Amino acid sequence: MKPAPFEYVAPTTLAEALDVLDTHGDEVKILAGGQSLGPLLNLRLATPSVLVDINRVPGLDRIEVDDGHLRVGALVRQRAAERSAVLGGAAPLAVEALHSVGHIGIRNRGTLAGSIAHADPSAEMPAVLTVLGGSVRAVSRAGDRTIPAAALFQTYFTTVLEPEEMVVEVLLPRRPVRTGHAWLEFAQRHGDFAIVGVGAVVTLDEDGRCRAARVVCTGVDSVPFDASEVAATLVGSPVDGDACAAVADAVARTCQPGTDVFADASYRRRLIRSLVPRALQAAGRRAQGEADGE
Repeated sequence: MKPAPFEYVAPTTLAEALDVLDTHGDEVKILAGGQSLGPLLNLRLATPSVLVDINRVPGLDRIEVDDGHLRVGALVRQRAAERSAVLGGAAPLAVEALHSVGHIGIRNRGTLAGSIAHADPSAEMPAVLTVLGGSVRAVSRAGDRTIPAAALFQTYFTTVLEPEEMVVEVLLPRRPVRTGHAWLEFAQRHGDFAIVGVGAVVTLDEDGRCRAARVVCTGVDSVPFDASEVAATLVGSPVDGDACAAVADAVARTCQPGTDVFADASYRRRLIRSLVPRALQAAGRRAQGEADGE
């Protein structure tokens, strides 16, 4: 199929892009990488009257560290982020998860910010933003605001972003000392959306016990499923097999996964019980390796 007719606008400044958004509101879609939007247009699941292509807007393709945060511009391609030494040093979980996003051809065009704004609950980047405690900066003609991940996602493919707002950068906190990470997922084939994905972050104290732990799952809710309150039960304990299995069991009992053509709810819970302990223990080992100077 082909897209429904639309007006194509290619602004060369951020102000011009915001003018288009302010004028057309709900009738406009933003084109950055187009790897999610393109199929929606072709299937006519999205029928905007105006398409605003932001690829000519300068200054949105940078990865920078500023004030203790990593700033990833809205036009940073996933492949560039995946290969960034800056991102790998400050937020290695993001790089690890990016390896599982589609295929290289998709990552060459798709943007990290675009995946987050698309808000697919099976996608990796919304979960990464959530487990790292990140946020997005959105701007409009009325001003700008920073939206934490916990407040960003509402339901399937829906965020709190207003029609006249545009995400200009993703903000990720720098990795604390003695902190390890892990991303694991299960899909029918590499590059497919995961049936279940798990991101874990573990910080150890000087005695090698858990000081903080976070876990977020994909594919089990209408938004990234933040199980960090459950993971926090590890605090003060070694990150060992029994403790991690108990966390996984609690996460599986807490979530309410749905059933679709790929898996039913019980199978998704089995995947959680398998992936969560492995992710937590892998994150714990990496945190210990950092503490030991490895």
